[in-house]
Amino acid sequence: MKHILLLGAGRSSVYLIDYLVAQAPSQNWHVTIADLQTAHLPARGLPSTFLSYLNLDIQEQAQLNSQVQKADVVISLLPAIFHLPVAKACLAIKRHFLTASYVTPEIQAMHEAAKEHGLLFLMEMGLDPGIDHLSAKATIDRIREQGGQLFSFKSYTGGLVAPESDTNPWHYKISWNPRNVVLAGKGTATYLYNHTPKYIPYSQLFRRTEQINVIDLGELEGYANRDSLAYQKAYGLENIPTLIRGTLRWPGFCAAWHQLIKLGLTDDSYRLPDSENITYTQWLESYLPDNQLKKQDTIDRLAHYLKLPGNSRELEAIRYLGLLESEKIKLKKATPAQILEQRLVQRLALQPTDQDLVVMQHEFEYGFNNQKKRLKSALVLTGQDATYTAMAQTVGMPLAFAAELLLTNEINLSGVHIPVLPELYRPLLARLEKIGIQFTEQEENF
Repeated sequence: MKHILLLGAGRSSVYLIDYLVAQAPSQNWHVTIADLQTAHLPARGLPSTFLSYLNLDIQEQAQLNSQVQKADVVISLLPAIFHLPVAKACLAIKRHFLTASYVTPEIQAMHEAAKEHGLLFLMEMGLDPGIDHLSAKATIDRIREQGGQLFSFKSYTGGLVAPESDTNPWHYKISWNPRNVVLAGKGTATYLYNHTPKYIPYSQLFRRTEQINVIDLGELEGYANRDSLAYQKAYGLENIPTLIRGTLRWPGFCAAWHQLIKLGLTDDSYRLPDSENITYTQWLESYLPDNQLKKQDTIDRLAHYLKLPGNSRELEAIRYLGLLESEKIKLKKATPAQILEQRLVQRLALQPTDQDLVVMQHEFEYGFNNQKKRLKSALVLTGQDATYTAMAQTVGMPLAFAAELLLTNEINLSGVHIPVLPELYRPLLARLEKIGIQFTEQEENF
């Protein structure tokens, strides 16, 4: 019997858990689902031969090691900061390790040791990163095999709210980790345009957006994501003139979020000493200058400070978050980012019957037979409800299929990898297509 240890049973895990548990009897697997608390997870009706739940504190090293020792494959959906100790345990105990999170330098440094022991540490195996790698690299290889020469690659992904569930001025509801929503874009974004590296500081990131026309969906806004140049080598695009990876939002979100950044409300670097006893209005007031407009209403002073009309959509969005209300914050020694996160969770949560939307689009420009061609490849997937979200499906199912391929000896790789190799993207894309996670393409000459 093969043993799978799943660490983390949060909102992105539901499809992954369903698949592993459904396959366990026929594949002769035992699945252990471990989290800080597992009492909230539904009873599955499977005998303990195939399934067990475990309350586990990831910082208890002896308990972690004990569980890793019992496993053949460890899958982590924990917050990214916990992946390193899990990876170290897997390397020491000689177990395979899968996660949807980015490769860190510390885990990348384990490549040779993992390879020596025949271990696969498969990282970036979710949506973005994950499905973006699978689909982009498959298309890049196909274009080159046909004789095309790439000169531009743009890739944008967004976890959005479906139009029928869009009921607020942000045109957004949270379908993944809310902390990551608040801290998205921190640092300087880097990309390549016409052979020239370009940089966008965080303070300008949500102003420097690009209109993206998505197949069968229409206009969205995209902003640059992290360091696009980090994937030049992985994608085999060392000599490409233009390369950008970014994040998608419905129009209006970025302009409103830019105002929160201008105010300083996304800062996570310091704590407010008396945050539990102040109101949201008092908190917002503390970021406005003390000037001759002091006697005016907060909303008027806010409009003046941000240089916005009083009836602007950006101010409507700020008001919607409840940042102008007299309710106490009730978070002790919180950072501004933590206070904002709390408000997002309270005001932008998916309601039980709401549907989310995952959108990914790659745009390739290349030369072929003395013609310039533009190929768009888009994934648009709607979730069922607030539990069975498109986000959970596109994060969880790549991991589920990768674990299955590994346990059935259909993957013969070792070391630290991301899914850009044909032996990974071919079987994984085929399995994803069978469950409706598939891309639509449009091509034109220009």
